[in-house]
This record gives sequence, structure tokens and C-alpha cells, in this order.
Amino acid sequence: QLAVAESGGGLVHTGGSLRLSCVISGDAFDTYSIGWFRQAPGKEREGVSCIDLSDGETYYGDAVKDRFTIERDNAKKTVYRQMNSLVPEDTGVYYCAIVLAAGAQCVVDLFDHWGQGTQVTVSS
Repeated sequence: QLAVAESGGGLVHTGGSLRLSCVISGDAFDTYSIGWFRQAPGKEREGVSCIDLSDGETYYGDAVKDRFTIERDNAKKTVYRQMNSLVPEDTGVYYCAIVLAAGAQCVVDLFDHWGQGTQVTVSS
């Protein structure tokens, strides 16, 4: 059965770093698209960065380019997101989601399996 689980959130000061992990249980890991989404307090969930595991195509939102990177470990069926130079605006609940073969489009409605979310708080 396909399932998603995130971990790695926490509290950091401005300028700090965090590494989020997204573990996928299920078969055919490299056929999926993986998305990282953020939901800030009082705001809608938005796509931050996404990767198509079949060809490695990635998408990064303008606010996180040059600060966030996506890495993968196929053997562990895990996708990581390294977040550097964090700022208070990065605060929110971060969700990992997957969908079969959707490219690197970072659109919430495309994804059909979601993790429970992990809280990231950046203090000023």
C-alpha cells in the first residue's frame, strides 16, 4: 500500500538549516513525482519544490531558489529537502506528497497521497 511519511521539522533561528525527509512505502519508487508543499498559518497550501523521479526534473518556487535543494536516495525510497538560509517567512507545516508520473508540476490538486506534515518554525 502506498504511503508517505515526513520527518525533520523543528525550530531554528533565521539563517539556520533543516533537512526534511520523505519516505515512500510502495513499489516503483522512480515512477513517481514528489512534491514538498508548505501551509503557513491562515494561508492556503502552496507548492515549494517538486521532483519527477523518472527523469530528475525539478521545480523550485522563486522564494526558495538557491536556498532549498532536493536530493534522493532510491535504495531508501527517500527524498530529502535541504533548506538553508531559513527566514521567518519559511515557517509553516511542510507536507510531502506523491503522484504517479506527473512531471515536476508543483500543483496541490495533482497529488493524491499526502503525508501528515511536519512543522518548521523559523524565529527572527
